[in-house]
Amino acid sequence: MSYEELQYLSMSYGTFPPLGSIAAVRPVFLIVMGVFLMVIAWRLVKNTSGWSAWTMISGALLLGFGYSIMLPLYEAGLIDRLSSHGDQSTAMGWHAVKIFTMNGGWLLFGIGLAIYANVFASPSPTPRRTTAIPPASPHEFTT
Repeated sequence: MSYEELQYLSMSYGTFPPLGSIAAVRPVFLIVMGVFLMVIAWRLVKNTSGWSAWTMISGALLLGFGYSIMLPLYEAGLIDRLSSHGDQSTAMGWHAVKIFTMNGGWLLFGIGLAIYANVFASPSPTPRRTTAIPPASPHEFTT
């Protein structure tokens, strides 16, 4: 397609928005990341019980909420940012929710993963293996 044909198309139909810009793909990536974290945590703990499972799942749910709902709403402009000229108290409240959701989610998910991997378990001393000395054969010279 020549330059003149592109000019004719842009004059006839307007400009074409890019199909895969960074601004268009970022919310989709965030949603996929939040769902992926929740699925991975569920797959890790589906046969586990106890504190590690509950901690990891609660962290994954917080992260899933943060990545799949909160951050795309920020990207879409539906939640005011702190630097905008809207209501600053509402923006501060949403910012506190975002900070708690994301930081608390990573903290709980990491602690749950560490408990699941026995990182905090005290190392138990392994018993020393005693090697049995084979008895000397009667044909061996021993002193």
